Amino acid sequence: MFQRKKLSKEELKREILAGTTSFFAISYIIMVNTVILAEAGMPKELTIFGTIFISIIGSILMGLVADAPIVLTTGMGVNSFFTYTLVFSLGLTWQQALAVSFCAGIVYLLVAFTKLSKLFAEVVPETLKTGITVGIGFFLVLIGLEKGHLILRGEHTFLQLASLSNHLTLLTLFSLILTVFLFVKGVQGSFFIGIVVVTLIANIMGMVTPTEHFSLGALGNYSNIFLQLDFSSFFSKNFLLGVFALSMILIFESMGLLKGLMPEADEQKYLRAYRVTGFVTLLSGIFGTSPTVAAAESATGIEEGGKTGVTSITSGIFFFLALLALPLLSYIPDSALAPAIIITGFLMIQQIKTLHFDDFSEYFPAMLMIVLIPFTMNISDGMAFGFVAYPMTKWIAGKKADLSLPLWLISGLFLIYLIVNVLI
Repeated sequence: MFQRKKLSKEELKREILAGTTSFFAISYIIMVNTVILAEAGMPKELTIFGTIFISIIGSILMGLVADAPIVLTTGMGVNSFFTYTLVFSLGLTWQQALAVSFCAGIVYLLVAFTKLSKLFAEVVPETLKTGITVGIGFFLVLIGLEKGHLILRGEHTFLQLASLSNHLTLLTLFSLILTVFLFVKGVQGSFFIGIVVVTLIANIMGMVTPTEHFSLGALGNYSNIFLQLDFSSFFSKNFLLGVFALSMILIFESMGLLKGLMPEADEQKYLRAYRVTGFVTLLSGIFGTSPTVAAAESATGIEEGGKTGVTSITSGIFFFLALLALPLLSYIPDSALAPAIIITGFLMIQQIKTLHFDDFSEYFPAMLMIVLIPFTMNISDGMAFGFVAYPMTKWIAGKKADLSLPLWLISGLFLIYLIVNVLI
């Protein structure tokens, strides 16, 4: 068992502030995940409880077992896979999709508790790890810009700048200027202060209109999604394809996220965090929600100084408080949250300076990740193209010595993942 460092009062204060910031940066997942799962046919008024419960369990376990400042919650991208691939494309019911999630969690744990996890972590080249970190950074910037109503889908282009006459766009610009000022001046809690100030201003000016109303009274019907896993189609082709594809996503996306969020963590801390992630993923199907991953927005708390499990435990406590104050969450405008996400993304992008731009075979696969992760809005797909491109580019460049058998295996699995995605 690891030795937990005793924190000073100042350090404890910083960790709590970091956990608070991480929670508010990711709090949108409570509403968004509920909406996405509702499209799969799950009752919206109940899936919100599954999302909150698994986030409480995941974040607190991450703090207690791994002592890592990582928030575990239902993953964006993974929840879309749950609804649009497992249910819509493969034709599974949401109960069968929960069973797929459970089985994928078992596969994940088989990797996490064997030498495969260490092997996979060691053979992944630094250039690909950098590509994952920078790609996630751009992904966060794009999410922040979209949440803040600064960009929108263009009529003749993919994206375009939002109209500056939009009051929400102006609110985000004010929020961004305020947060950048506080951050550059080194004010402790700059992200959190920005969120609080802009939330108060937005509500005083009547710029927030809650669209969803949830009540704790619906908790009495939670058994309608809890333990509702359906294994009746276990031996069907579509069920097994779903398990394979989801396992690939969870195993390698979690690895990439944890490496990206904790680049300086020692091997044991990373391994504990990786195993906790797998265990909570297994529980997600039982609790009636899509699989969990390490939230990329955890980086906001890490930038606020979060270094230990106190950060994630604090976030877990806030998820519990969110359960008691569901109606209040809808009063926090996206414009207040967007700057923390945008700034954190830019801080992660700084790692691009470590790429070897004098060697095309090194930076090309990483750049594929960096471009495709944000443009596809899918971390797993972006990672897959980078992992497939790396050995291919090295082989063509005549640098076979840079390749190992395990790396070929990982790249082969990602190639199968991409093919399976096409087939389903």
